Amino acid sequence: MSPPHRVNPQPLSLSPRQPKDPTTTEMARSNFSVLTILSVILLLPVLSLSFSPDSPSDRRLLVLFDDLSLQSSHSIFFNSLKSRGFDLDFKLADDPKLALQRYGQYLYDGLILFSPSIERFGGALDLAAVLDFVDSGHDLIIAADSSASDLIKSVATECGVDFDEDPSALVIDHRSYAVVGIEGDHTLIAADDFIESDVLLGENKIEAPVLFKGIAHSLNAANNLVLKVLSASPAAYSANPSSKLSSPPSLTGSTISLVSVVQARNNARIMITGSLDLFSNRFFRSSVQKAGSPKRYDKSGNEQFVAELSKWVFHERGHLKAVNLRHNKAGETDEPAMYRIKDDLDFSVEIYEWSGKSWEPYVANDVQVQFYMMSPYVLKTLSNDKKGLYHTSFKVPDVYGVFQFKVEYNRLGYTSLLLSKQIPVRPFKHNEYERFITAAFPYYGASFTMMAGFFIFSFVYLYHK
Repeated sequence: MSPPHRVNPQPLSLSPRQPKDPTTTEMARSNFSVLTILSVILLLPVLSLSFSPDSPSDRRLLVLFDDLSLQSSHSIFFNSLKSRGFDLDFKLADDPKLALQRYGQYLYDGLILFSPSIERFGGALDLAAVLDFVDSGHDLIIAADSSASDLIKSVATECGVDFDEDPSALVIDHRSYAVVGIEGDHTLIAADDFIESDVLLGENKIEAPVLFKGIAHSLNAANNLVLKVLSASPAAYSANPSSKLSSPPSLTGSTISLVSVVQARNNARIMITGSLDLFSNRFFRSSVQKAGSPKRYDKSGNEQFVAELSKWVFHERGHLKAVNLRHNKAGETDEPAMYRIKDDLDFSVEIYEWSGKSWEPYVANDVQVQFYMMSPYVLKTLSNDKKGLYHTSFKVPDVYGVFQFKVEYNRLGYTSLLLSKQIPVRPFKHNEYERFITAAFPYYGASFTMMAGFFIFSFVYLYHK
């Protein structure tokens, strides 16, 4: 019997590993570099549209719909934004490719949410992403209606307003309703209780009432940054128009806000309203007559109201910048490294406002500067030359330490300014004091009197018998 035949195992790789071709490697590296450069070049135009404090216009806005038909039914508003230099990107709110940023850079500078019924955003967008967008200094417009979802209401709540919790409730007003051909349920309101602010609504007064049909919201009492721009009348209330009231409405009268705005501490601006129809072509073109008023307007005030308020929201108005903060000793031009107590100094700063096209001098009489160390030792109101230059002069206090020139400016509707520059203040050197100090004359007199008295006493004691 012959032994079994033994089969030697064969290696898996029958051919030796070939070295890489240096030419192929270099070509791969070259192609990768080209692709990288092309990607950056393609991304640059997008990133260059981002908001800049030095050029608040020509920005990119993302508009989210829950129905693409809104693009045509609200086209007048969108065309107004385009005519003012904005680049609009229209998308469905549930688009799976939605994203506000790429490679750590925001792709948009403003967000318009015309998607009240959306339950969940698509792509990388969610409630936290929207709030981070605002926290990064970007602007937001929220328009809701009776179909408002919990997601939209949550965004509004985080911004400082609370929509009515009753999903069937609308704003009803039996005194300030808009007169129509047939007797309705008085949910179409002709509102004209505007905030008195030229910076928010422009210098031209809005004559015609604004048509509003939607849900009510109230302001969070704990948030002092939110403002009513358009308020309901004292007779308004929030309820279901198709059923009788079984209990008092939760929102009534002037506590109801129809349109509100927020300016965050980082100067991000937000507009919130419970009426998506407020922006519609139908409301823009509609004639309006307020109940109890004999005057009928051929055109509602919606277009002017929305256009002017959107200018504020997107920083076309009320946007300030401060430059060239300077200080120097009186009679000199160079900025010193430190001051001495009781020095006379001059302080100046230039403040400009964006007009929508260029920077114009900002003129106001309430800009102040503090000379600050733990608390303000000097508080001076700055004079201006009507050309943007604010200036003042004062004497350094008789206290030495590390001070700050501080300008804190907060005015309704304007971006806040916070400027500071640190400067040390030293006491007098020994050779800088006066030779004879007036306040020390009594001590000088006491010293010389003591010497004279000792001399007289010594003379009398030694020579008197």
